Amino acid sequence: MSKIAYDPVKDRFAAVIRRFPILRTLFYKLLDLFFLRSWYIRRVIRRRARPLDEQSEWHMLDAGTGFGQYDRFLLKEFSNIRVEGIDVKEDYLADCRNYFGEDIARQKIQFKKQDLLEISYRDEFDFTICIDVLEHIEEDEKAIRNLAKALQSGGYFLMHSPSHYSESDAGEEDTFVGEHARAGYSKEDIVAKIKRAGLEPVDVSYTYGPPGHFAWMLIIKYPMILLNKISLLALPLLALYYLPVLPIALILMRLDLARENEWGTGIYALARKP
Repeated sequence: MSKIAYDPVKDRFAAVIRRFPILRTLFYKLLDLFFLRSWYIRRVIRRRARPLDEQSEWHMLDAGTGFGQYDRFLLKEFSNIRVEGIDVKEDYLADCRNYFGEDIARQKIQFKKQDLLEISYRDEFDFTICIDVLEHIEEDEKAIRNLAKALQSGGYFLMHSPSHYSESDAGEEDTFVGEHARAGYSKEDIVAKIKRAGLEPVDVSYTYGPPGHFAWMLIIKYPMILLNKISLLALPLLALYYLPVLPIALILMRLDLARENEWGTGIYALARKP
């Protein structure tokens, strides 16, 4: 099996939605629907951040903001939040600044070009999320330490990444996705790295268990292979493909969310700074 390069496909989508905010909003909704990790992450954030939002204004760091889909969720879900989104891709950040212009004007969010290996925040944030970013970074422990330093005492750190079980999708390759520095994390691995960064693990769980992984293959893996081969020209074919497949996949994803997975090809870790 060949490695799949997600970034070129993501860049093609970015080019399409760049000029039309309504398409970007639709794109965000599709990401929330199709990616099971988003289901897990939004559930954890709602549970842990709701008390913060009920008390007073609080500060979130989105470390690796990408398209900004989690920022849209955060701003819609919480009334007292202020968000700082950082990324290394200036074109993605420019797109986010354009889309979130009104929220920037209201000082609800800002976007900065920052490298997680070089950030120097200290005791500034109540919550930080790092979603499907650490697997791209060779010096991941340094990035986690920097994010831990950015948190105030009692603040939460939440990450998601492929797990070490995702190696099963790689075939003879080291990783299924071409841009990854590692296949993924085991529970033991990510807990050890979190503790060495000075954080206390709160909840570490596998995502994309058997039902979720099968759903991912149906609606993400095989379509991505097709998009890599014939680019966005595959979209009309995929629309027909998703008509019968998507309802089945959504049921499988709901089942995955409702169970405690003994294994899964994804993993999230929630930790707290003492």
